[in-house]
Amino acid sequence: MPFDLSLVDLVTRIKSGGFCAEAVMDAVYLQIDQHNSLLNVYRSLLPREIAISRARIIDEKITSGKGVGKLAGLPVSIKDNICINDPYLSNACGSQILGEYHSPYNATVVEKLLEEDALIIGTTNMDEFAMGSSTENSSFGVTRNPWNTELVPGGSSGGGAVSVASGMALLALGSDTGGSVRQPASMCGITGLKPTYGTVSRYGLVAYGSSLDQIGCITRGAADCRYAFSILNGHDVNESTSAKIELSAAPEVAELSSLRICLPDEYVDAESADPEVIASVNELAELLKKQGATVERRSLDFLKYVIPTYYVLAFAEASSNLGRFDGIRYGIRKQEQPSLKSLYTTTRKKGFGEEVKRRIMLGTFVLSSGYYDQYYGRAVKVRAWMEEQVTLLFKDFDFILGPVSPFPAFKLGEKTEDPLAMYLADICSVLANLTRTPAISIPGRPTMDGLPVGLQLMGRRFEDHRLLATAEAIQELTEYHLLRPEKYFPQNH
Repeated sequence: MPFDLSLVDLVTRIKSGGFCAEAVMDAVYLQIDQHNSLLNVYRSLLPREIAISRARIIDEKITSGKGVGKLAGLPVSIKDNICINDPYLSNACGSQILGEYHSPYNATVVEKLLEEDALIIGTTNMDEFAMGSSTENSSFGVTRNPWNTELVPGGSSGGGAVSVASGMALLALGSDTGGSVRQPASMCGITGLKPTYGTVSRYGLVAYGSSLDQIGCITRGAADCRYAFSILNGHDVNESTSAKIELSAAPEVAELSSLRICLPDEYVDAESADPEVIASVNELAELLKKQGATVERRSLDFLKYVIPTYYVLAFAEASSNLGRFDGIRYGIRKQEQPSLKSLYTTTRKKGFGEEVKRRIMLGTFVLSSGYYDQYYGRAVKVRAWMEEQVTLLFKDFDFILGPVSPFPAFKLGEKTEDPLAMYLADICSVLANLTRTPAISIPGRPTMDGLPVGLQLMGRRFEDHRLLATAEAIQELTEYHLLRPEKYFPQNH
């Protein structure tokens, strides 16, 4: 089955004729036909016959001896906020205000996928405008966790994570503003990479927090993330924050014995983190010590400021970025009275969900006259200070270890009435976005109930390849990334 192979091995077999792209696509659509109606993964999806015909074109090119790309024949999903110019696919950002919007252009990452003959089959469900940690804020219904359909899959890239975890795609792209790739990967038992800010172009990503957003990839294991990232990264002249830096190389196989790893006390605090999550982190720490690595516990006092700093900045940037949705240029247009004010207010009232409205209002407040310096200006200074602290920390350590989320997947509806409790789900993940560093979520030891637990490694800026090589080496020892939800892959159990 194609689900048992790495992306590299599967592409190699497709190119050699060991697998045909049509059969791979057929296997993925079998999963979609059986499970998408319950899990609610896709917002827009290629008709099966179109997807099969596009896969058949790849097979014909191979049969005729023509060259094909590094992702030839792989079914890929992309988050609903990544622009794609395809007559069958739309971009709604999980919001009613965009409806069935069709982008007139492709995001840079989409172009890179298509250049390597990937087959993009659909856009995946998400928290509206990426604002949420559970994919419950989508205007198009909740996405369910394949390990237990009464639980959330994490967010905001929940649809993408579930597409990979359930075999409805072999690679998914998402956006990560405060953990939105890593957290759903964590809760769905797969691997999610948030690259260094600027290494993957954001051109064509609908912005939430422009200084925080980063496109990342979701796959079964770190080796697949490493392969996908090698294709997606690179400078883009269309994107002003795209870094003109050649990433430092990493050895093919990471040497774990030489690593120096920091385990912050605050990440394994018994008062705020689930005991089974702490146990999973400690298990990996002990495994690394047995390999010869140095793992040191250290208190990082600045971590108590990450949530307020992150949300002040994110809300402020959201209120600015979402001002473009006014009923004139994009999506729906609603109007109760013949006036411009009525057009704006009615469109936004009916188009935006409650969480988006909350964040716009709070963001507008922190940017308002009289409060700008007190809130937004101060948060910018605290962020710069945090970046300095993390830079100093990485002089002593190679990586920072911790959980992705302080708790496993929680029940649908459990935190929807308490926004603050939902925001605290990001307490371990937002530091990487604030400091623009790369971070990856890898599966750790599951809970006693069999729920996935995600462990995070955070590395130095622009050392993404080293981070990925290290994560891959760890996964070769633990093999937790090979676990699959039994209902969707019964042949593996």
